[in-house]
Amino acid sequence: MTLLERIGLGLLHQFDPERAHHLAIMALRTGLTPAPGPVTSSRLACTLAGMSLPNPVGLAAGFDKNAVAVAALSRAGFGFLEVGAATPRPQPGNPRPRVFRLQQDQAVINRFGFNNDGAAAIAARLAQRPSSVPVGLNLGANKDSVDRAADFAQVLQTCGQHVDFATVNVSSPNTERLRDLQGKAALSGLLEGVMAVQGQLPKPIPIFLKIAPDLSDADLADVAEVAVDARLSGIIATNTTLDRTGLHGPHAAQAGGLSGAPLFYRATQVLARLSRDCGPDMPLIGVGGVADANQAYAKIQAGASAVQIYTAMIYHGLSVAVDIAQGLDRLLERDGFTSVRDAIGTDREHWLGAKP
Repeated sequence: MTLLERIGLGLLHQFDPERAHHLAIMALRTGLTPAPGPVTSSRLACTLAGMSLPNPVGLAAGFDKNAVAVAALSRAGFGFLEVGAATPRPQPGNPRPRVFRLQQDQAVINRFGFNNDGAAAIAARLAQRPSSVPVGLNLGANKDSVDRAADFAQVLQTCGQHVDFATVNVSSPNTERLRDLQGKAALSGLLEGVMAVQGQLPKPIPIFLKIAPDLSDADLADVAEVAVDARLSGIIATNTTLDRTGLHGPHAAQAGGLSGAPLFYRATQVLARLSRDCGPDMPLIGVGGVADANQAYAKIQAGASAVQIYTAMIYHGLSVAVDIAQGLDRLLERDGFTSVRDAIGTDREHWLGAKP
């Protein structure tokens, strides 16, 4: 982190977290943030569900909800981006305040509730995006929808031709009963509708599923079975957690999804189990608690083909993406791996039995 970035973060942390987030997006759009371009090397360059990535470090959904800063983010060092979540109709989300920093824990609790401008507006922006790195869209459902399963297919139909991949997000804890769609029967039906739309796109794109970290081993086995049967392109593990074990500070009991450092071990264990249950042909993206190269490397060795970050930027700045990618390159070189692909799953057995 540069001195200028450190000063900027200090200033942002003087504001309410949601206001600080809007200011960060504004800084990106006005060119006030680092723009080194995608970081790459012969070791970092890889593929994910058929997409060519300069490096395996991606931006998780939720940071650029409305796809307003894609051009700037494409130059920030990431290997790929995910924007959204988008719902069929615009919605304001939950009442404020709805996001809280847990500084001592290097964590965030949010209960945004899929606040976004709606699929049509987001599709129009995505149609104008640059193509320097792959860009995906997180698909969501409206809170008041009478058929939430159909909402995911509708967003894909509206936006699918303008993105490189899409993610079915049934794991946000901030839309009531949304996580019920992770059940085996409900998930199978939902994915059937999404995959039908995917097959009708001018150019079919990879479809991922984002799951919660709070699933039991039996639920994870069901998810793996459904994902393989539905011919999904991959799974993103994981979304935020409802667990509050060991948290500190005045906001520790706030309702919503917890992200950041406390999620690292549980999310990585889930990742390893999915790697075991889905087999080598199902690409996995590791999310949850990644703030440095060692943690990104751990996710890859647990079974991930790529990783995503978000909360780390709140505490370490936008340049953390570059730091992680460059550090990952050095770790791969140190251990004699010639590519990211060669390191995937090499420490999975450790994570299958890991304890926090």
